[in-house]
Amino acid sequence: SHVAQKPFGATYVWSSIINTLQTQVEVKKRRHHLKRHNDCFVGSEAVDVIFSHLIQNKYFGDVDIPRAKVVRVCQALMDYKVFEAVPTKVFGKDKKPTFEDSSCSLYRFTTIPNQNSQLGKENKLCSPSRYADALFKSSDFKSASLEDLWENLSLKPATSPHDVNISATLSPQVINEVWQEETIGRLLQLVDLPILDSLLRQQEIVPKVSQPKRQPDMVNTSNYLDRGILKAYSDSQEDEWLSAAIDCLEYLPDQMVVDISRNFPEQPDRTDLVKELLFDAIGRYYNSREPLLNHLSDVHNGIAELLVNGKTEIALEATQLFLKLLDPQNREEFRRLLYFMAVAAHPSEFKLQKESDNRMVVKRIFSKAIVDNKNLSKGKSDLLVLFLMDHQKDVFKIPGILHKIVSVKLMAIQKGRDPNTDAGYIYCQRIDQSDYSSSTQKTTKDELLNLLKTIDEDSKLSAKEKKKLLGHFYKCHPDIFIEYFGD
Repeated sequence: SHVAQKPFGATYVWSSIINTLQTQVEVKKRRHHLKRHNDCFVGSEAVDVIFSHLIQNKYFGDVDIPRAKVVRVCQALMDYKVFEAVPTKVFGKDKKPTFEDSSCSLYRFTTIPNQNSQLGKENKLCSPSRYADALFKSSDFKSASLEDLWENLSLKPATSPHDVNISATLSPQVINEVWQEETIGRLLQLVDLPILDSLLRQQEIVPKVSQPKRQPDMVNTSNYLDRGILKAYSDSQEDEWLSAAIDCLEYLPDQMVVDISRNFPEQPDRTDLVKELLFDAIGRYYNSREPLLNHLSDVHNGIAELLVNGKTEIALEATQLFLKLLDPQNREEFRRLLYFMAVAAHPSEFKLQKESDNRMVVKRIFSKAIVDNKNLSKGKSDLLVLFLMDHQKDVFKIPGILHKIVSVKLMAIQKGRDPNTDAGYIYCQRIDQSDYSSSTQKTTKDELLNLLKTIDEDSKLSAKEKKKLLGHFYKCHPDIFIEYFGD
């Protein structure tokens, strides 16, 4: 049956999206503002999973799907209660839940809507296919409204989509290798690198030794108490600045956290003193540790060069690819630090230093914690750090073009074809001997005709010089000469 046939077309695509999201998005216990939330996934990762799925299955043919439309698909799934926002503290008053394509937003799958006795009365998740079936039987999920959603997004389901389940047939190792290879390939297209060694050497792409995650001192239980006090204080304040700062404390050594707790102001309502204490501690820690982005230092200069030349969109994509190559632990630590930096840099937030603009203070204090590259001028280094702060919500997303390139390659591997013939980008292409020979002859002939035309039409040459050059040309390439001038 064709997907496009109504009323089943849209329902089929939605069911497939829900199934994929439930089976492929990473659901785990996550921390947010020092509180643990069970069975959560991240907003931007949900967008990435659905993005890949729509491209791989070509539900809408070969049309380019912008990321913004995938975000609207996620909003629709949230509106239909497929998943819900994890109730992390909302600053300010309650508002209609809006899906956020962000690495800071957490979501959780809901239980089955309108559960009947056959599916069981327990408040539990069931298998994705049964979940989707139950959802479509529920009164809220109408096929017509699903058709309308695709129309509102200007997407028309194709008549013969592929039904591809890459993760069922290829090992995670193969999938990860393809992602890494294609991320590097795409990055090389955007950034000029003088030397490829650092990018192509596996051990430098994923550092084998990364800073170990802070382990609490099991002997000193007061450390837990200190962290608990800070968390409780943060929860009571409804302050984004404090929450972002306290999220960063997880990476600070126990002794620093103990010092913060012991130096806490006696008047709890003096949030200015608390913020001063936290900013100072986080700044001191990050000034003393290894820079978070010192992998692939050659790339820093390339991205900074793009920014200098005003190529902001290309710089953003290059940054997204660059951060995709960070090992997961450093990536998460950098995400938290950058979020804190962006909040603290806001002009309406707590004034960090009397005489200076917040943004400049944050840049000065944390620049070396991010990039400390001797080959990068101070101007370019500052430009890069400010760019990361200003685009904090977007730099951890995966570019749409990379989804497409990876999808094409994985499908080729799955079907047993040479994956390099279907690459989303081409540096060179293998052709057979006869094609090579005819291509060489044609190109050479075209260039010689251009050269002859240039000599013939050059008004600056004297008649004597022109006659001499044309004589040389005729002697070497009489056939080309006759083709151009006639007999």
